[in-house]
Amino acid sequence: MTRRVARSREGAFLVEGPQGVREAVRHRPDLVREVYVTDAAAERYRDVLDDADDARIPVIAVDDAVLAAMADAQTPQGLLAVVRTPRADLDAVLAGRPQLLCVLTHVRDPGNAGTVLRTADAVGADAVLVSEGSVDVLNPKVVRSTVGSLFHLPVVTDLGVDEILTRVGDAGIRLLAADGHGTRLLTDPGVEAELREPHAWVFGNEAWGMAAPTRDRCDEVVRVPIHGHAESLNLAMAATICLYSSARAQHPG
Repeated sequence: MTRRVARSREGAFLVEGPQGVREAVRHRPDLVREVYVTDAAAERYRDVLDDADDARIPVIAVDDAVLAAMADAQTPQGLLAVVRTPRADLDAVLAGRPQLLCVLTHVRDPGNAGTVLRTADAVGADAVLVSEGSVDVLNPKVVRSTVGSLFHLPVVTDLGVDEILTRVGDAGIRLLAADGHGTRLLTDPGVEAELREPHAWVFGNEAWGMAAPTRDRCDEVVRVPIHGHAESLNLAMAATICLYSSARAQHPG
């Protein structure tokens, strides 16, 4: 299940490492099919196995060679889980009257996608929406980089960019494009006031940025100020700054 075709066929994916498995078992035990563990890891991560037992999740002991063959990571930590694919629906997300959404359009790097998802979880975002043409969020590298956040908030995938923007906009949620072409700075007082209202941050591709048609569909184009000589910011870093600005505006103090 390290390959997308296998994940699609099985309707399941791998979660590797103690933190990811712990969060899956604690927050979405209904999705966890089984947990695989080596003898050494069983002693080290007893709390995870106890939670699995409480949730009646099968725990299967394997040796190091078997677990290494199953895992994607070069240095497995002795613990992994097979987890059913979570399903998130945009209608359900919008019905919850979200205050903060994160939209990824054509984001291809697994590390960036996972880091942004983890940040969205940390700031209390209501959901992450990932467009078609983006990296598979169940890719093992994405799953590892979320460190369990994948199980804390809805992640809606496989929708076209136009559909995402139309449906979110029609729900009365302001669309803010985070892009270096922005005429307004994130630090402008007027922007901070807007962040107190329901809004969605829209982020583009790591290499070529945001497509002009996507940028033009947004209500506002905002850029993070750069005071030094750096040409731009890494996508995950820029997203972190924008999302935490929203969290500060919506949760002062």
